[in-house]
Amino acid sequence: MTLLRRAFLCLPLILAAAAPLSAADKPKRVLLVTHSGGFVHDALGFAEDTLKDIGPKNGLEVTCYRFTEDPTKTVKIKPKDKPEVEKTALEAYSERFRGPTGKTVAIENCGRINKDTLKNFDCVLFFTTGNPVNKEELKDLMEWVNAGGAFAGTHCATDTLYDTAYGDLIGGYFDGHPWHQKIKIKVDDPKHPAAKGFVEGDEITDEIYQFKNFNREKLHGIYSVDNSSIDVKKGKRADNDYAVSWVKEYGKGRVFYTSLGHRKDVWKDPRFQTHLLAGLNWAMHGATSAGQ
Repeated sequence: MTLLRRAFLCLPLILAAAAPLSAADKPKRVLLVTHSGGFVHDALGFAEDTLKDIGPKNGLEVTCYRFTEDPTKTVKIKPKDKPEVEKTALEAYSERFRGPTGKTVAIENCGRINKDTLKNFDCVLFFTTGNPVNKEELKDLMEWVNAGGAFAGTHCATDTLYDTAYGDLIGGYFDGHPWHQKIKIKVDDPKHPAAKGFVEGDEITDEIYQFKNFNREKLHGIYSVDNSSIDVKKGKRADNDYAVSWVKEYGKGRVFYTSLGHRKDVWKDPRFQTHLLAGLNWAMHGATSAGQ
């Protein structure tokens, strides 16, 4: 089957990914957090635009936070070959964000993640690096998920909040990207609701992660890399186990993660959109266990 035909066939699946929702239902409220403490992916703004487009068509109300720290605090910046200057954290971040994404960060793009704001959302989706929350805010987030909230992450969400309990929440940490190439997808559980969009043997080009602090006994695999499509010698896992997507339970809450999404063309891919929507939908409406 050609990729063009597969993409065409995926279009109705994008709508079907949120099948449990009906017109009579209130939209599910998704918070997309793109705050970047380190490398700023150029796909961040594109991810916002994509979710703002496909979300309402699938029963989702999407809010985007680009900056989740105190925007008014001052920081000192030393430009190359120029005197040191003092700026607000928001001004400094906006300059960093604008370079790769072409978008600025204004006060209306800011928000804090805590027990009060979390009441306004059904799902929090991280596309982040660094530390988008402080210790107290992370505690609030994890308690919210533990009580039944839905948490999800795309791509660099595993390159976030190292050496904290967040690793237990997300299911693993980024440990390098040995490959940026076309890979084949291996479907770990074709019957799982989040395993929509991609089928066994599908090919996609993206930056491919390997993970540490990753244990399959503590999560449920959705997709992995078909190792026949990569040079496994470039990776450093002794078991050659290179996951792409998984789900897990966290207390009464549910967690969905996909490592795809580095590239803008991946966000445009109907197969990825279907996969993402299906994962979010499972996390918010999911069954009684991660394997269902």
